[in-house]
Amino acid sequence: MSMRGLLGWLLVATLSLAAGPASAHPHVWVAVTSEILYAADGSVTGVRHAWTFDDAFSANAVQGLRGKSKAAYTREELAPLAQTQLESLKDNAYFTFLRVNERLPFAEPVDYFFDYKDDHLTLHFTLPLKTPVKAKTVRLTIFDRSFFIDFRLEKEHPLKLVGAPAGCEVWLRRSAGDDRDRKLVQDASEDTFKEGGANVAVGLLFIVPIEVECP
Repeated sequence: MSMRGLLGWLLVATLSLAAGPASAHPHVWVAVTSEILYAADGSVTGVRHAWTFDDAFSANAVQGLRGKSKAAYTREELAPLAQTQLESLKDNAYFTFLRVNERLPFAEPVDYFFDYKDDHLTLHFTLPLKTPVKAKTVRLTIFDRSFFIDFRLEKEHPLKLVGAPAGCEVWLRRSAGDDRDRKLVQDASEDTFKEGGANVAVGLLFIVPIEVECP
């Protein structure tokens, strides 16, 4: 099942609960915290994510567990949902792009799980690089070209470096889009985003590239 296939059945229930007319895009909101992982020799080994989904998506995702009459769920209870989510993300390269001159390929994700807190699901997972790489500058972007999903970096410490060499710095490069542009996109009709349309890659407007520069 594709990412949009998985989100689609959740979306039906989400929109039925929403007050007023539903906006076209985005349909899902994700707050992103990530880590770039380094080995002892200073090479980059992968990316570790913690993605917090919006409350409407979270509520519908755990709906099948409501019979347990609990306000919290264990990792074990959420494990099947985490596995399904990761399998669907694969179709879209996990919306994660790490580059050193060119895009670096990831191996299969590891250490993935959902946790549930304050009515929000957070998906944790690690994407190891197929081949660790040494580089002074790496660039990380997390985005959905179609803007079906709105990925936003957390305001506080959206990226951490784990095991990085001394002196490495993190830079957030601002994108062209802003909140006003997001409102214009949200007010657009659903037809605007059909495959082949001029705006199918509107998500590119809202990319916030993260660059890491090491000595």
